[in-house]
Amino acid sequence: MKITSPGTARWLIVADDLTGAADCAIGFARRGLAAAVGWGAAAEIDVRFPVFSYDAASRGLPAAEAAASHRAALARFLDRDGILFKKIDSTLRGQPASEIAAAMEAVRGREGRAFGILAPAFPATGRTTEDGRVLVDGRPLEEAEVWRRDHSYPNADLVEILATAGIGGVKVPLATVRSGADTLREAFAGLAARGDVVAVCDATTGDDLDRIAAASLPAGKPVFFIGSAGLAQALAAAAPGERSDPAVLAGAAGGTLIVVGSLAGASRAAARSLAELPGVRYVPADPAILLDDGAADGRAALGRAVIDGLGSGEDVLVEILTGGEPDLRIGPGLAAGLADVLHPAASRMGAFAATGGETASALLTRFGVSGLRLVDEIEPGVSLGLTLGDVAVPAVTKAGAFGDQGSLVRIVRRLRSIRNKGVLE
Repeated sequence: MKITSPGTARWLIVADDLTGAADCAIGFARRGLAAAVGWGAAAEIDVRFPVFSYDAASRGLPAAEAAASHRAALARFLDRDGILFKKIDSTLRGQPASEIAAAMEAVRGREGRAFGILAPAFPATGRTTEDGRVLVDGRPLEEAEVWRRDHSYPNADLVEILATAGIGGVKVPLATVRSGADTLREAFAGLAARGDVVAVCDATTGDDLDRIAAASLPAGKPVFFIGSAGLAQALAAAAPGERSDPAVLAGAAGGTLIVVGSLAGASRAAARSLAELPGVRYVPADPAILLDDGAADGRAALGRAVIDGLGSGEDVLVEILTGGEPDLRIGPGLAAGLADVLHPAASRMGAFAATGGETASALLTRFGVSGLRLVDEIEPGVSLGLTLGDVAVPAVTKAGAFGDQGSLVRIVRRLRSIRNKGVLE
């Protein structure tokens, strides 16, 4: 792999889950900057990757603990010259306000002041921002399935959300975003001079995010960015780097292991479509078995079904079953239980895919994977990479709410092609 030239900027992305860490970093990888994702205590900066994205695993934590997780990550990885991107969920799940406050503290500690540019919009997936409020498919976020299932704030007004963590926010309306690069740059400069404030930027199209990126780069040291993959991709396009050599994959005989752990309706619909694809074996996972260490027979049967399918060259779809109104509190236990059950299958799989960051990180960690070298984006919010560590296979991560009914089918077909060709491209 080529080593980055001394003039290439280094980026640190800190996210609250694995899929978010990956879908932000992939924008840089696709446009020339070698990028990797890491998580846990074993993660470390690799000089080969000018873009490093870290999963702080804070999505399900209370506000104070989420902030502490980010402070620890920033203390480990934020250097004197790197540019910080604080990834937040485009639908504001988790604790973005307290995590942004932790990021501001870190930048202020390094530079004496901090100025954040916040643009959570991801228009390619239907997430936009108008009048400082998040919309999904043109409707208020508060009306969306994801908000009803999981939210931390009374409403989706970004300035009010920032205020819950003591952060001052100033709305930058669409009229200013679209007023021209010089005017927008001057608006940012005026806010930055005030110090310790966040510019809350409206954006309804990818062009709006491109305008925000162009007006804010090259970034001065007090400046850091806050957003989802939409803004990350715009920044990557405005700051291209050296292109790395393609990843080469040794041929693998086993099938693809696909795990659906997300509760989102989009992932569940995609699982139903994938189960009907020829060459796919469907293996349902009963939550009661995953949560009960004493259910040895049930766990063994589940593991054998997966190993037998992968060994025969089939793609195996494992879906954690849900019924009624799911209890989000048992999510970590389900992911950990499934990781233990599927650990013996790691050596049999020729590729891996998962929906839901918590599920993906639990499984990959149990498989001895220490990170991902990112390669491509299959579709918005769906990242393709090569696992680093004890297992080297192509891997796809997808946020649960992204995509449509055909997403998993397209992912599996792409991974079949990669396994046949032996090259990640």
